[in-house]
Amino acid sequence: MTDPVVEAIDVVKWLGTGAAQVQALKGVSLALRGGELMLLMGPSGSGKTTLLSVLGCMLTPTGGTVRLGGRSTEGAGPEELARIRREHVGFIFQSYHLFPTLTATDNVRLALDVRGENSARAVTKAKDALAMVGLAHKTNAFPLELSGGEQQRVAIARAIVGHPSAVLADEPTASLDGENGNAIMKLLAEIAKDSSRGVLVVAHDTRILPFADRVVHIEDGRIVSEERGTREERGSVRQA
Repeated sequence: MTDPVVEAIDVVKWLGTGAAQVQALKGVSLALRGGELMLLMGPSGSGKTTLLSVLGCMLTPTGGTVRLGGRSTEGAGPEELARIRREHVGFIFQSYHLFPTLTATDNVRLALDVRGENSARAVTKAKDALAMVGLAHKTNAFPLELSGGEQQRVAIARAIVGHPSAVLADEPTASLDGENGNAIMKLLAEIAKDSSRGVLVVAHDTRILPFADRVVHIEDGRIVSEERGTREERGSVRQA
């Protein structure tokens, strides 16, 4: 069994201040390993997105420990957390977060720019990542020229172009119809075959359960159950 690529150990997170303060996470422990696709499921307000943000170093835990790439983030300041995030985490969002005035290639290349890679090689890497997600023929297209499923593929290419050890996806199929959502999950499952990389998907759609190696349920800030997934045979990523 591979070592965890990202791990939460007894993580607590308080949000807000004063009378509005709430405990969003209540001693959560979770480990995402290389080569697996994990689903994190739970009702609205259960702490799913908060946990994803803590694991991705977007939020600092109030208590407990987060480990990314084998090292603890405890005591890391904002700049160090940003560096760890750049090196180890790729994010995928429900609403794609693409820049409308940039081509697909340039949107993907942004993930390399923040790592200090801005040479011609970065353009090649961006195009290679787009080819991996089946968009070699759309490298010069702008987001508004792409379907929702194609925009999410661009977002996935951007998330993986820097070879992160953890890919964290927040409701990546929520804005898509069933066919496109299924295609995106097949793609994420293919990406999760790499033993050096794990994929964690926050979701509430039970239709994507067959793609999971593990399913973790969270309610009221606590992990309440964990079970092995029933992942279907993964299809290959469509090549250009």
